[in-house]
Amino acid sequence: MTERALTPMLLLAQSTAASNSAIVTFAIYILGVLGLAWLSSRLLLKKQFLSEYFLGSRSLGVWAFALTFAATSASGGSFIGFPSLVYTHGWIVALWIGSYMVVPIFTMGLLGKRINQVARKTGAITIPDVLRDRFDSPVFGSLATALIVFFMSFNLIAQFKGGSVILQTLLADVPLFQQTSVFTAGLIKGMPFFGQANPGYLVCLIVFALVVVVYTAYGGFRAVVWTDVLQGLVMVGGVVIMLPLALWQIGGLDKATREMTSTTTPDKVEVRLEIPSPLDKAMVIPNRSWIVEPASESSPRRVFRTAELATVPAGSLAATRFVESKTDDPSRIPAIEITTDFQIERIQATPLDAPVRATVIKSTQHVFGADRKGVYVTGPGPEAGKADGFLPLSLAISFFFMWTFSGAGQPSNMVRLMAFKDSSTLRKAIFTVAIYYSLIYFPLVIIFCCARVLLPGWEAESDRIMPEMTKVLTHAINMPWLAGLLVAAPFAAVMSTMDSFLLMISSALVRDVYQRNINPEASEKTIKRLTYVVTVAVGAAAMLAAVSPPRFLQDIIVFTGSGLSTSFLAPVTLALYWPRFNKAGAISGMAAGFVTHIMLYAVGFLLYGEMRPIEPLNFHPFLIGFAMSLATSIGVALLTAPPPHELVRKFFYRTA
Repeated sequence: MTERALTPMLLLAQSTAASNSAIVTFAIYILGVLGLAWLSSRLLLKKQFLSEYFLGSRSLGVWAFALTFAATSASGGSFIGFPSLVYTHGWIVALWIGSYMVVPIFTMGLLGKRINQVARKTGAITIPDVLRDRFDSPVFGSLATALIVFFMSFNLIAQFKGGSVILQTLLADVPLFQQTSVFTAGLIKGMPFFGQANPGYLVCLIVFALVVVVYTAYGGFRAVVWTDVLQGLVMVGGVVIMLPLALWQIGGLDKATREMTSTTTPDKVEVRLEIPSPLDKAMVIPNRSWIVEPASESSPRRVFRTAELATVPAGSLAATRFVESKTDDPSRIPAIEITTDFQIERIQATPLDAPVRATVIKSTQHVFGADRKGVYVTGPGPEAGKADGFLPLSLAISFFFMWTFSGAGQPSNMVRLMAFKDSSTLRKAIFTVAIYYSLIYFPLVIIFCCARVLLPGWEAESDRIMPEMTKVLTHAINMPWLAGLLVAAPFAAVMSTMDSFLLMISSALVRDVYQRNINPEASEKTIKRLTYVVTVAVGAAAMLAAVSPPRFLQDIIVFTGSGLSTSFLAPVTLALYWPRFNKAGAISGMAAGFVTHIMLYAVGFLLYGEMRPIEPLNFHPFLIGFAMSLATSIGVALLTAPPPHELVRKFFYRTA
């Protein structure tokens, strides 16, 4: 790796021609997705609407079933949040995700065949459908619907953020996008709700939402599955291409590990930025600008990277934050200070209209890992806000079981298990998905450990590290068109999850709320029209909520994933396999898991001021919530009357 590899010029920009090449490649991919949605919509005209729109007529083969299952699980968290965690905490994240390779064996093997049988027996379209029919309880079906809508809505917001961040990175150097962002900034400045949003992010959010909502609403489940197949191939292809490029760029895995061993955690700072003399016109200090304080007799060379856009007004000497705040001093600019010696020597200042000096007003070190070498290559990994590090041993054990078990409790995965064609398809798909996950997650750990060294200073916006890494790697080999394909990989991950979640919420509202509770006699035409309206409305609402999303995408992924699993896993598994299990046990078990999960997060929010749960004895909330749900389900079922014999006969007796 040359010194030039770490200069801001490489990190910040490619030529306009290079950007256009990437956009053309990316546009071809988007057109392919929309084309598949159009083909899928043709099938809707020939088959029964609800079964085709929400389940693809239960006819998925091996590749379609395996890739739609894998692509739905490998969401924006896998390609945005997961690289962010690897970049932030180092090698220990490999242990954090280690059990994901066996997820399909457990998830698909535990519930797959049985839930498919039950769904076919009753004609169920959704998971609340299955639960409602299994216990002959509209109340339980409604409770399941409410929980799905609650958690999926949070996850949709996270996916919208991920897709918009990726698109923003791809378009960053395009003049038309820059002009549109400037125009949007003037348009929204001072507006309530929209005024605090990043204008470029807002433009990308609207475009991304429009594409995904249109193809999902237009094509339904079949479009989602077909696009998942395309997106799944793009995802694994992107990762397989990035791995050798990253290793070549840094000079091999051995060198990456040695440099990570010498890397120390950066400090979070607030600085005052000043210029030596006033200018006739305002000077812009872009977000992520490198500010270098040269060495002097009294202090060493110091390097900062800004975390917000700032401006120096005409006639002024000090910069102020571009986004106004009523509570903070506008001259205090948030930034990251690099503390690793070899990075401090390599990084050059960002060219600006005038030299800028930085004075540190406030500095905050990592609670675990500050000023220590080797924390990125050893456990428990550095952590800004936890004294015992990112992944202590008990929490590592928790995540091993959480990923393994929680995947089985995801309604979005259960829906896929209702749609495969036969048992042979299920067996082959389990093997296929396990290999697929291995080809994604192991390389991602290596790639973004390399990014830890290649791209310092991204802690303030670590969710952007994936698309930024693609730009650096393709620029290094002078193949800018490849950036479009590589950026399409995380974009595909977000799209493949978003479309599934949109359909989940839409089916819950249309099928479980409207058709089964409000208007059981609704015509197919009415259901079809309402489905389109609800899908678009849900997408629009999630887009608005994503205007000001939480900082870390992975926090929402873990919250919603573990919340759904604590609520659904025990009741659904017992309902499928235990004839004695009754309605009282199912409802109480689902409620116990949900309440436990929410309480752990609520207490954590009160203590830490962020979406972070308390972890008693360093065990993840999923394990505690699942244990409560399982114990409550079994206990209440045994203490109450058994289910009616007719229900037991229907679901557990063989038909003569």
